[in-house]
Amino acid sequence: MKILLTGSTGYLGRRLLPVLVNAGHHVVCIVRDKRRFDWEDFSESFLSRIDVIEGDLADANSLKTIPSDIDAAYYLVHSLGNSYSGFEGIEKQTAQNFADCLRNTKAQQIIYLGGIVNDTNLSEHLRSRRNVETILQSSGIPTTVLRAAIIIGSGSASFEIIRDLVEKLPVMIAPKWLNSKCQPIGIRNVIDYLVAVLGNKECFDKTYDIGGPDVLTYHEMLMQYARVRKLKRYILTLPVLTPRLSSLWLYFVTTTSYPLARNLVESMKNDVVVEMGDIDSVVSIEKITYVQALEMAFSRINQKNIVSSWIDAVGNRDIQSNFMDFIDVPKYGCLRDVRKRSFPKQEKDRIAANIWAIGGKRGWYFGNWMWKIRGFLDKAVGGVGLRRGRRSPAELKAGDALDFWRVILADEHKNRLLLYAEMKLPGEAWLEFRIVEHPDTMELIQTATFRPLGLMGRLYWYILIPFHALIFPKMAKAIVNFIPNKESNENLSAEENAVSSHQY
Repeated sequence: MKILLTGSTGYLGRRLLPVLVNAGHHVVCIVRDKRRFDWEDFSESFLSRIDVIEGDLADANSLKTIPSDIDAAYYLVHSLGNSYSGFEGIEKQTAQNFADCLRNTKAQQIIYLGGIVNDTNLSEHLRSRRNVETILQSSGIPTTVLRAAIIIGSGSASFEIIRDLVEKLPVMIAPKWLNSKCQPIGIRNVIDYLVAVLGNKECFDKTYDIGGPDVLTYHEMLMQYARVRKLKRYILTLPVLTPRLSSLWLYFVTTTSYPLARNLVESMKNDVVVEMGDIDSVVSIEKITYVQALEMAFSRINQKNIVSSWIDAVGNRDIQSNFMDFIDVPKYGCLRDVRKRSFPKQEKDRIAANIWAIGGKRGWYFGNWMWKIRGFLDKAVGGVGLRRGRRSPAELKAGDALDFWRVILADEHKNRLLLYAEMKLPGEAWLEFRIVEHPDTMELIQTATFRPLGLMGRLYWYILIPFHALIFPKMAKAIVNFIPNKESNENLSAEENAVSSHQY
């Protein structure tokens, strides 16, 4: 079959793509920017069975690139983390554009993954999920709707939030929504269901709730996680925490953004338990329990094999549509701090590895406490903070989140790493590391570039000059001098590795 896949660089799409290709399908991936697609992760034979086209679901005209001869389409996109209010209209428009476009194709099936929406008084998030269902179903193309509660897997938003809460807080003072019921599902089972309904005519124009075998309260999910991790945790539930206070609590303790935290808190008032469709009478899969899903997630983490992570979704709306355009660092109207360190040629591989391991658990080589303070201040004004860490302790690719930076370019062959700042700033900032070869030596060139926005931007830079003079030269020196050992994150124990990507 020829399949159109939306969200192919997202958390679910990135995992579904190889499964579809390995099953013999030809997959057309629609992305905003081809440069952000994970080309280097796939072999030539794999790439020969996919097409990558550019298109933005928010722009109906850009969808004309979708081929007319597709047999089925997956709709795996949402706008949940971009804003607290207003995303409902965005999701409605993108779904309508998608439905209108598919009417001009030969598609025989749309497969949509939404949320369980069986309660009457739904949050805006869940109401938007149901509206998207209705729009896709009105396309005239047989539509299969799969509704899931929270998804548990390495790198999933739900797993990372649970992990942050339990790992960091011996005692939790939590709101009453912790007593709401949920039916979590492992990422492996989500992929199983997405594949099983493809081309299955019994599933055409049907809606199914999907979930694992366990129905748990959020309180029970946190405590079961603690038992798996052999941690003693205590949870006190208070009915007086408002949704806003609950959202702020979740925002400051976990890696989540405030819009995502607020939308999640609003949704947690609803029980999300399987009621609709009885998919098990049509599709037979081996269901994994909540504890098994946790153990599988930790297995992936321990093997440093996290395929995709929710934190890598671009949350900055200013750069979302033209993400890779920031690869060209501006030359004019900018302020710079350039540091250079020479080293012997035989040390190149070690120093390159040090660059590629920066951030996350390894930290920033010098003044980590100052980086943490900067992250806290960013979080306090609504930024992403430092807690996002990194997807992998040693691997970086374009599009990865790296603490409060975004990886714009990660070229190991040319020894160049370019980061773009996603913290709150009165301007734009880049941080670049390059290794340059000279006749007798090698040289690390570390460049911080800031393009100020007005007078406040220039004041911000000049106020920080004393800190830059302290941090940047010593950071470059430490990158050159750092020698990994068993205490560094090159050989993390299973327990350390389990929390390495979100230490802060």
